[in-house]
Amino acid sequence: MSVRRSDSPPPTRRAEPLQRLLFGGVYGSVLASALAAALSHEGTPANPGYDALWVALSAVASAAAHGYAHSIAHQTGEDTHVTASAVRSMLTEWPLVAATVPTIAVLLCAHAKWWGEESAIDVALTINTVALFGWGVWAARVAGRNWPGSFRVGGVDVLIGLFIVFANVLSK
Repeated sequence: MSVRRSDSPPPTRRAEPLQRLLFGGVYGSVLASALAAALSHEGTPANPGYDALWVALSAVASAAAHGYAHSIAHQTGEDTHVTASAVRSMLTEWPLVAATVPTIAVLLCAHAKWWGEESAIDVALTINTVALFGWGVWAARVAGRNWPGSFRVGGVDVLIGLFIVFANVLSK
């Protein structure tokens, strides 16, 4: 068995924000899709305004937890500025929250009675699935893959979105 070794150097400090953006975009799109798919109002009227708030708060909590976990994981015994480091780490997770904005916007449009909440959820799942394709293609291009390889990566990311869509259909 041969081990494939990458001859590319580790990412530079300048590349780290791009990696965080790509990671947060994928993670946030998956999170928003899962949250939207889980919305149900069995026996109660739909409240898309509340649901939009729920998605937003969940995204902020997830970003904070992810940033805090990274901060704690990289903490050493000599760290004296743990709080500042943890806050900085949490703030770098903004792409995760930003990736949920389309879902929040669609739910707010349903709250404004532009369409029903079920239609809004379908639209949000579609937008997020397309976004996952875009995030996958972009990440692969940044990693140096050619266009056909990038489209394959995007296709795999779409499978994550389709899994959530199918799980949503099966659960309802």
